[in-house]
Amino acid sequence: MFDLPLGQAFTYAVPAHLAVAPGQRVLAPLGGAVRAGLIVALVEGGGERVKPLADTLEPRSILSGGQLALARWIAAESCSSFGSTCAALLPPALPTEPMAAAPERPAGPAELPELLLGADRLARVRREVDRHPGGVLVLTADVGAAAEWAAFLAAAGPAVRLDSGVSDRERWRAWNSLAGGERRVAVGTRSALLAPIPHPAMLVLIDEHDAAHKPPGAPRLHSRDVVLRRATLEGGRLLLPSATPSVEMWWRADSGRARLHPPDPAPWPTGSVADPRGLLRREPLTPGLARATQDALAQGRRACLLVSRLTSTLACDDCGAVPRCPECGIALAFSRVDKALSCRQCARRHPAPDTCSACGGRRLSPFGWGADRVEHALHRRFPRARIARYDPDATRGARLETQRRLAAGADIVVGTRGALRLFPPASLGLAGFVTPDQLFRVADFRASERAFALMWAAVERVRPDGQVVIQSQHPDHYAIRAVLSQDRGEFYKHELRFRAELGYPPFRRLCRVSVRARQEPSARALADACGRRLREAGLTVYPATPDRRGLVWRLVVKGQADLPARVAQAVAAPPTPPRARGIIEVEMDPVD
Repeated sequence: MFDLPLGQAFTYAVPAHLAVAPGQRVLAPLGGAVRAGLIVALVEGGGERVKPLADTLEPRSILSGGQLALARWIAAESCSSFGSTCAALLPPALPTEPMAAAPERPAGPAELPELLLGADRLARVRREVDRHPGGVLVLTADVGAAAEWAAFLAAAGPAVRLDSGVSDRERWRAWNSLAGGERRVAVGTRSALLAPIPHPAMLVLIDEHDAAHKPPGAPRLHSRDVVLRRATLEGGRLLLPSATPSVEMWWRADSGRARLHPPDPAPWPTGSVADPRGLLRREPLTPGLARATQDALAQGRRACLLVSRLTSTLACDDCGAVPRCPECGIALAFSRVDKALSCRQCARRHPAPDTCSACGGRRLSPFGWGADRVEHALHRRFPRARIARYDPDATRGARLETQRRLAAGADIVVGTRGALRLFPPASLGLAGFVTPDQLFRVADFRASERAFALMWAAVERVRPDGQVVIQSQHPDHYAIRAVLSQDRGEFYKHELRFRAELGYPPFRRLCRVSVRARQEPSARALADACGRRLREAGLTVYPATPDRRGLVWRLVVKGQADLPARVAQAVAAPPTPPRARGIIEVEMDPVD
């Protein structure tokens, strides 16, 4: 198999001077070039016209039979190429390095996944790692978290890293040391899902609810689904520490297929809801949030104010028109500092207009409270306070340590959800939400789940004697009630009822099929053909929707547990009519 979007394997002859085995990386001719590939099987007799292998990349197999089986399952479940899936989950080859053979691990009894809740969940993980007799694989959502966990676990012995934050040579040597049994603890991102940790194995997935565990690219499957499958195949323990587990995992615990470790009762800061109606047009803070901010400053405590959008836009007070990018068709972001408009998709910049292009009106006002606009308003209200802004625009290129030092010297930090990573638990005097209602209004059935997770994470960073203020026009929303009352069950009860009534995960599976072509008629014809074949497969298919130019059409498909197999079979058939040529991409269980 090769790292190509192809479903079939290619057969080659093994020269007499080479010794190869399944799971070994080799060099083979393909399409007029020599490419790196992975042997997935050995068979007797391939015919006289079969081309020979060129060479081996490594002296031994890097994947065992069990690891190959898991990779094959990942590819099938994600409707991805087996070769591309393996390539994404392996370290780069280093032919000159000594190498240990991939060991076959004996399968042990499968245990129920364990959900660790509560503020002490990370310390509990540390204790479990220290006392576990075998290998441990800790998986994080990003490289920064992997580095922090490697340092956190160092007291239990050196923890090797298997993420892109270290060099290719370090990754390969880490993988090799695990295969040889020289190291037992590894930390990485989803590229480490196949890591050969010593038996008995324990898997740990940090914050399994985080959508970052399923970024774009192969393997197109959430890390949670992979570790659940691996734990079932290999046995051993699976720990899932999370303040707010995903709805899917909470449903598993409700149905007895996961073990829920309830947290010890912990003090919770005082929370309140402020009604912003009639105020947010002129000011970002209601009187309640303004008083809480003033109290935190008076007590010498830091405050974090979270906004749900990155930037504000301009809008005409006369006709309501919003300036849009002529190329992309999306609203242009307005920067008060630069007095300019910019497109967040194509990066084109335009000077802020003096008049409305739609009606000629001269009253153009900022609309929406982005981080920069909130920062400007806070400087006006609290002129003596030290205020820092944390968002992708303000922190681009800065290291996390630098960002934390800047935040440590600020009295008020204004930012998007990423600002929470700057603060350890119980370190804030105030957490305020400026416009959280925009989170609930996102056109995504997971909107409430994400808003709940963000609010809960913010409250965990507030001291027990601190304050939490949520500015919302929907004070009775079950997510807000659950956060303020520290009752997770209240949220999941309502959310599961909503998902069950409309057939959303975990009760049904979803898939997004994207069709791309060079011309609009071809894209539409191919999308229609895909939709027809998917319906013939007995699946629920929603109408295809195009992008602005009509060159990309997307279909949302709904089905049961066998959805990947049905979709793969439907899209593999030749298109009808024959002129419908293009590229078909399949994403199972999309998170957005």
